[in-house]
Amino acid sequence: MNRVLVYGASSDQGIPLINALIRKGYNVRAATRNPEKYKNEITSNIETIKADLHDIETLKEASKGVDSIAMNLPFVFDKNIAKEWGLNITSAATEMGVRKIVFNTSCYVAPKDNGLEAHDGRRQIEKAIENSGMDYVVIRSLVFMDNLLRFWSKPSIVNHNIFAYPCDPNLKISWICLEDVAAFMVAALSSDDLRKDKILVGGPEILVGDEVAQRFTNALGREIKFSSLKPENFAASMSKLITGSEEYEEVSIYGGMAAFYSWYNEQEPSPLDVDMNDLYKKLKIKPTYFEDWIKQHDWDNI
Repeated sequence: MNRVLVYGASSDQGIPLINALIRKGYNVRAATRNPEKYKNEITSNIETIKADLHDIETLKEASKGVDSIAMNLPFVFDKNIAKEWGLNITSAATEMGVRKIVFNTSCYVAPKDNGLEAHDGRRQIEKAIENSGMDYVVIRSLVFMDNLLRFWSKPSIVNHNIFAYPCDPNLKISWICLEDVAAFMVAALSSDDLRKDKILVGGPEILVGDEVAQRFTNALGREIKFSSLKPENFAASMSKLITGSEEYEEVSIYGGMAAFYSWYNEQEPSPLDVDMNDLYKKLKIKPTYFEDWIKQHDWDNI
């Protein structure tokens, strides 16, 4: 398989994916709604094409001459829209003869619907992929280290030496960086052994909040403390940063994140506690440890 169509190419998750595909020798076509405005950190020239997830004709055009698809899709808080996306993407792909699709859910996906629209929408996309007849691998990635670089997390670490996050103190999380998620996606795309699979993908360490803070302390040479935020307070703070108001709709990115982490915190055992050692070895991926990831980034400036 040589030519890969990438959905979500301009996102934070799409950029490391495209870089990884290029390093592996794939010919990349990046699908975006605004190709003329497409900006990224890719030094290689790649093909771009206009595509709208609501317009199946644009998806057919994007899928022409493509061997496989790798995709990261934005969260949507209406599972019927997610269902439409899944059906449009897979219908266009099968009509154009695409042979394999790799989908990164960008979150843990439970075995059944849990009443959270963003989560259940992911399951609708998975269902469309399963029913498409194509080979597929669903990468159910867990929690991203890169979340801590975002405007709603990094300033607290830089300015106050506090790692604040909406997880209970005892919630075990297998944190993973986006470069490693990309490595898993490329491995899934490249492997003939992975054909109809769903894989939980996390990092090499399973950590609670205080242990993450200790990784920061070790890496930065200054004490970083963990603060466990209530998910609703976390969402209100995010909303205030963006809108100026702590009031937010449940059907919003803020409400969605609060609902996700409230659900995670209520589960026993933690659904984010996944031993990844065997899978890293099987797919020959070198894992990135949290302390090493921290050292790769600037924590003195916002």
